[in-house]
Amino acid sequence: MTLKDDESTPAIARGAAAPLADLIELRMSRRDALKAGAAAGAFGLFGAGLGGCASTGSGSIGFQEIKHAMTSEHQVAPGYDVQVVIRWGDPLFPDAAAFDPRAQTAATQRRQFGYDNDFLAFMPLPVGSSNSERGVLCANHERCSAPLMWPGADEKTWEKLSREQCEVEMACQGHDFVEIKQERGRWQVVTDSPYNRRFTPLETPFRVGGPAAGHTRMRTHADPAGTRVIGTMNNCAGGKTPWGTVLSGEENIHNYFLGNPDQGPEASARKRYGISGKPRYVWGRYFDRFNLDKEPNEANRFGWIVEMDPYDPTSTPVKRTALGRFKHEGATCAVSHDGRVAVYSGDDERMEYVYKFVTKGRFDPANRAANRDLLDEGTLYVARFESDGSLRWLPLVHGEGPLGAANGFQSQADVLIEARRAADLLGGTPMDRPEDIEPDPRTGRVYVVMTYNERRTPQQVNAANPRARNRFGHIVEIIPPTADGKADHGATSCRWDFLLLAGDPAKPDHGARYGAGTARGSSESWLSCPDNLAFDPRGRLWITTDGQDDAVGFCDSAYAAETSGPERGVPRLFFNAPRGAEICGPEFTPDGRTLFLAIQHPAEEKDSTFDKPSTRWPDFRADMPPRPSVVAISRKGGGEVGS
Repeated sequence: MTLKDDESTPAIARGAAAPLADLIELRMSRRDALKAGAAAGAFGLFGAGLGGCASTGSGSIGFQEIKHAMTSEHQVAPGYDVQVVIRWGDPLFPDAAAFDPRAQTAATQRRQFGYDNDFLAFMPLPVGSSNSERGVLCANHERCSAPLMWPGADEKTWEKLSREQCEVEMACQGHDFVEIKQERGRWQVVTDSPYNRRFTPLETPFRVGGPAAGHTRMRTHADPAGTRVIGTMNNCAGGKTPWGTVLSGEENIHNYFLGNPDQGPEASARKRYGISGKPRYVWGRYFDRFNLDKEPNEANRFGWIVEMDPYDPTSTPVKRTALGRFKHEGATCAVSHDGRVAVYSGDDERMEYVYKFVTKGRFDPANRAANRDLLDEGTLYVARFESDGSLRWLPLVHGEGPLGAANGFQSQADVLIEARRAADLLGGTPMDRPEDIEPDPRTGRVYVVMTYNERRTPQQVNAANPRARNRFGHIVEIIPPTADGKADHGATSCRWDFLLLAGDPAKPDHGARYGAGTARGSSESWLSCPDNLAFDPRGRLWITTDGQDDAVGFCDSAYAAETSGPERGVPRLFFNAPRGAEICGPEFTPDGRTLFLAIQHPAEEKDSTFDKPSTRWPDFRADMPPRPSVVAISRKGGGEVGS
């Protein structure tokens, strides 16, 4: 998720005001009452959590930290190599043209790697293996940056793009599959692989699945049945399913629709999603489906989780409407004790909510085909975080509580199309931009990133978001109960805790809190604006950031941290991005020997343009602009990353 894309919809003023210290003290007192005080003492400010699975930290972070910096080049811990695997414009197919940034067309971009790579997934080949040297790299392409894409461009270029330039933008976004393999320690793109595919808002058909399929609010002139949508766009974080497909979240959909949003029966729904009729992308000038006056329902067809199969080149991708419509960040899965699958997702905007979806059916590990439509039936929940450390998952089910005809919900499809309004009525907890969510595969605990919310007032402070004007973000830990010795991800009652409150612990006004190891560590053992998460095979949590440059004056970074033991909640600085870039999509190969990172929008800074960028990373050639890229990080001489 990029700072410049986050145009807030009206804030919801809920939550009891209380100073940070009072809220933390309340959490600590509650923990003591539950006899978890000994653990809390071992871990510093925050304990191992309340109830649920026992956590077993590896205590094995072994790299030498680097320093915070603001530079034109990337930086990595000593003893590691960084390889640029694929860049914007690199060929994906044998017939693809070489990248020419001064002569891009939609036809060439259709056959090349897209722009602003975000979420990453490495899907081993052959299917069902844990091979770490060959696989399908799956990459979201969230957005475009016109000032850095076009010669002679500036910030006003967005307003005057031609039809051809808009088509290039459309061909840049969506999602890519590309086979990669490791040869003599270097990753290579396999351009003649049958697995290579592009999914764009320009031309890719998606089937609509779940309760909203065929609903009148999903129908358009081009699709009177309401079951087929062309494309996916603004794809941010995502996830992988246990049956080997990829989930991708459509996020800032408000940036795409021209026209008058205040007319017709969808007016109030559009307002709740921030659709103003003054988008960043002017595609609606040339394509009627992005003009609300001509296709009033088209906006309802975006803002979903989409499912794509990297192993079946003939498969049709699907929009899974049962998971709800909002600005999705993340779609990470956890198999519960009873075989049902939970999908966790954040609504990435200030004062929005954390959600999970729990399938009705059960995952069948022996029959991949049987799981094909598992995400079309189940229950969507919104989280309410209580000050005593309990968490309630509130079901978004038509006819239950306020979600009936009296409030304008005529069916479950209405509830899902307007998931935000349904969550408002149920009383979910408004959060500080909930972004990526990652379940720990060892313990079942779930970690939720709040990137920041500098607009939260003192009157809107709540227990799970304890700082007004939160410029630095924090990470919340959700602890499901156990059943049969495993985490029960279908439970409607859980507990929660903090892993860390970001910011500089040396500055009291930041209100930052980490584990006890921060005091013993270097001055680099802190972060700001956490954004994406990943667990490595040893159970260490990796954290990447979005916005450190604006919040604290240095490049975005990647950190490793333990979630238990004496180093719980202590981030260790591993990698710095080039200036202007955000780091997304941390992903490990199964053996932990390669860490993939998506380096998004390098050089995106004030007055930085195609002709005069603040960095020309990664090529550093006068004839090349900065290029979003995927990098692979490995240890010199071999071994697991981070150990």
